[in-house]
Amino acid sequence: MADTATTSPVVQSHAKNETEKDLFILHQLVTKDFKLKYRRSVLGVAWSVLNPLLMMIVMAVVFSTMFAAARGGDIPNYPLYLILGNITFSFMSESTTAAMHSIIDAAPLLKKVKVHRFVFPVQKALFALVNFAFSLVAVALVMLWFRIVPTWHIIWLPVCLVLLVMFCMGLGLLLSALSVFFRDVMHLWSVVITAWTYFTPIFWSINFIDQMHPALQVLMRANPMYNYLAFMRDIFLYQTSPSLQTLLACAVWAVIALALGYAVFHKNEHKFILFI
Repeated sequence: MADTATTSPVVQSHAKNETEKDLFILHQLVTKDFKLKYRRSVLGVAWSVLNPLLMMIVMAVVFSTMFAAARGGDIPNYPLYLILGNITFSFMSESTTAAMHSIIDAAPLLKKVKVHRFVFPVQKALFALVNFAFSLVAVALVMLWFRIVPTWHIIWLPVCLVLLVMFCMGLGLLLSALSVFFRDVMHLWSVVITAWTYFTPIFWSINFIDQMHPALQVLMRANPMYNYLAFMRDIFLYQTSPSLQTLLACAVWAVIALALGYAVFHKNEHKFILFI
C-alpha cells in the first residue's frame, strides 16, 4: 500500500509533464507554420480573408451566369451560401492534406527527439483552425455587405467547430499513418478530395438531391461534409438552430473518424521510424 501511495503522485506528475510538453510542442509547431506561411508576404494574414472573398466573387459570377441552373434560383444570398461552403470544405481539405504529410515531414525530428507522434497530425488541424478563424472575417464582411444581421444562433459555432476539428483530426491521424507505409495514399487523396468537392453541395443547391434516385439521396446526405456545411449554413445563412439530424450526424462522424484514426495511428506508430 505504501508503494502505491508513493508512486501514484509520481505517475501523475509524469503524466502532467508529458501533457505540458505536448501542449508546448503543439504551440511551437502552430506558431512555426503560421510564420512560414506568411513569411515574405506583403499582405500577410490578410490573404486568409482575401482568398475566400476572391474565390466567392469568381464562383458567384460563374454560377450566376454560365451555370445558373446548377446554382439553383432558390438559394437566398447565394454569395454567403457559397463562401460558407467553400471555407468549411477548405478547412477539411487543407488540414487533412497537411496532416497526411506531417509524420514524413517530421522524420528528422522524430529520429532525434522522443515526442508523441500524434502531435504532428493534430497540430495541422489546429493550424487550419487558425486560418479558418481569419476566413470568418470574410464571412462577416459578406454579411455586412448584404446587411445580414447575425442572430443568437451563432452561439452554435463552437459546437460545429469542435465536431469538425475532431473529424479532421481523425482523418488526419488515419491518413498520416497510412501514408508512412503507402506513399500512394498521397496521390490518391488528391483525387478523393477533387471527387468529394463535386459530391458536396458547395456551389450547387442541396435541393438537387431531392431529384436524385432515393438510394443516391441517402448516400449524398450521409456525406460527412454535407452535414458540416448544413450546420454552418443553418446558423449563419438561415439563422436557425441545426436540426437534431444534422447535429447527430456531425457528432457521429466526428467520433467515428477520431476513434478510427487514433486506433490505426496508435497501432502502427511504433513502426513509423522504420519507414520514414
